[in-house]
Amino acid sequence: MISIDKRRRPRMRPRRRLRRLGAALVLVLVVLLPLVADAAALKRGSRGDEVVTLQKKLKQWGYYDGAVDGIFGAVTEKAVQYFQRKNGLTADGVVGTKTAAALGMTLSSGSASTGGSDTASDRSVRLLAACIYGESRGEPYKGQVAVGAVILNRVKSSKFPNSIAGVIYQ
Repeated sequence: MISIDKRRRPRMRPRRRLRRLGAALVLVLVVLLPLVADAAALKRGSRGDEVVTLQKKLKQWGYYDGAVDGIFGAVTEKAVQYFQRKNGLTADGVVGTKTAAALGMTLSSGSASTGGSDTASDRSVRLLAACIYGESRGEPYKGQVAVGAVILNRVKSSKFPNSIAGVIYQ
C-alpha cells in the first residue's frame, strides 16, 4: 500500500499557476490604473519636450526665471505653484489636467483611447505585466506582487523616472 504524507503539499498544476498569475496581474492593474492616470501629469523628476514647453510658457509669462532645460526640478515646481496660486488652482506643484488646461497645454500620455488604438497606458500595463512575469516567474503570489509594487513605488518617487517604461529600462 502507498502511504500518503498529508504534510507535503502537492505540486501546483500549470493551469493553477496561470490562474494565480492572472489574479496577481489583476491586483496589480487595480493598483496601477490610478497611477497611469497620474503618470500623465508633469511633476518633479519629469523630463522631456512637454517640460520644455511648460518652462517656456512659464518663462514667457514671468512665472519662471530658470533655464529652459526640459528637467522639472525645484525651480520649475515653485514656478508651477506660483502660477497655480495666481490662477485659483490647487497649488501642489504638479501639472495635471486642470493646470495644463490653464497653461493652454495638453498632456500627451493622457489622451483618450479610441477604438483599437494602442495607448500609452495599454503599453505600460503590458510592459509591467511582462516585467513581473520575467522577474518573478516561479515565485509565490506575494513575490509577484512585490515586484509590481517596487516598480510602481519607483514611478511615484521623484528619485526615479516618472513612467513605468522609464523605471524598467533604467
